[in-house]
Amino acid sequence: MLLHTALALCDWSALQQKRRNLARKHCSPSDASSYYQKMSDVGVMEMHRFMDQLDEEVIPGQDFKVKPLIMQACANMFSEYMCSVRFEYSDEGFRQMVRNFDEIFWEINQGYAVDFMPWLAPFYHKHMNKLSRWSVDIRDFILERIINEREQNFGEDEPERDFTDALLKSLREDPAVSRDTIMYMLEDFIGGHSAIGNLVMLALGYVAKHPEIGTKIQQEIDHVTEKGQRNVTLYDTESMPFTVATIFEVLRYSSSPIVPHVATEDTCIAGYGVTKNTIVFINNYDLNTNEKYWDEPKRFNPERFIESATMAQIRSDLVGSPTAKQDLNSIIKNNNINASNENQKQILRVKKNIPHFLPFSIGKRTCIGQNLVRGFSFIILANILQKYDVGTNDPTRIKMNPACVAVPPDTYPLAFTQRTHL
Repeated sequence: MLLHTALALCDWSALQQKRRNLARKHCSPSDASSYYQKMSDVGVMEMHRFMDQLDEEVIPGQDFKVKPLIMQACANMFSEYMCSVRFEYSDEGFRQMVRNFDEIFWEINQGYAVDFMPWLAPFYHKHMNKLSRWSVDIRDFILERIINEREQNFGEDEPERDFTDALLKSLREDPAVSRDTIMYMLEDFIGGHSAIGNLVMLALGYVAKHPEIGTKIQQEIDHVTEKGQRNVTLYDTESMPFTVATIFEVLRYSSSPIVPHVATEDTCIAGYGVTKNTIVFINNYDLNTNEKYWDEPKRFNPERFIESATMAQIRSDLVGSPTAKQDLNSIIKNNNINASNENQKQILRVKKNIPHFLPFSIGKRTCIGQNLVRGFSFIILANILQKYDVGTNDPTRIKMNPACVAVPPDTYPLAFTQRTHL
């Protein structure tokens, strides 16, 4: 059975709404929630283990294929966060599952004609069979290594630990939820790690091609961590605008088609009539590369997402935020702000509310896991660059496809050299 992208491409039935509601608090954690803290803790702890593994494989200054290791770290973050289970990097079954997910992610981002014209399916028989084999192997692994054991030890009266507990609880309490439903949802959300791993690989590729970007990120890292006194956490994002901007620029530069919407009523868009049930796509590629919206859109430039603001503006924007006090304290500390300069000093931050930048779509089908994507990619990129300079001995091997956030499973190698000040 093919891996479902159910929550993105489903109809808007009562069951699908139930599925999104069930997933929301785990996959879209607010900044002040315990799930946000858990996401930060899981990410940082996995990076410790990732660094230990990376240290074993790195030969300073030599290119090596780091993508499989990054994908495994991302998969463990998702598995630990959603299922309270992680796997060793030497676990062959785990490695194969991660590879299968990555193969699928690459394939579904190629834009085959059958994706838009299902009647062509008979001509893609071999392609569909290949995807099906990968999906069956993934399902078998999740069922055997995660679900079966958890189901045997699951107690309905115990506190809900994670997304898996929430799914098992709904399976027992809600007749509309089947065993297949919870399997599809776990496949969907554990599979979300593929997007993050590919996003991080693209970011590292740009850092290798543009070393000055890596240097600016490292300056932010050294400042907020007092030159390596601690790891970067999710709570450092407000104090590291250039790092966040780099991730946003990767998303813009690798702009890809977004999942389709369907018109729910007859309407008019920009003077064009759109009848009910018409499939509508957001042309994200045009939004992200149009000179009407961006200066030099073909140039990779994270600075386009940076703006300066006064403390008064920042305080105003944070009104109502559950983490306002924590964010303000971090900004004040990391910008050396005091009573004498608070009203004059300009503080760099990521631009707010860019209406033409929609990397996670908009409306009901907006990516429900966007907080996980932003959060885990930030933790991985920052913690790698905290310890290593990332480069390449052959920049011509680093190839990115326009309008595609995926890179091949066997993609360009990178060189890692431990930073001398650590």
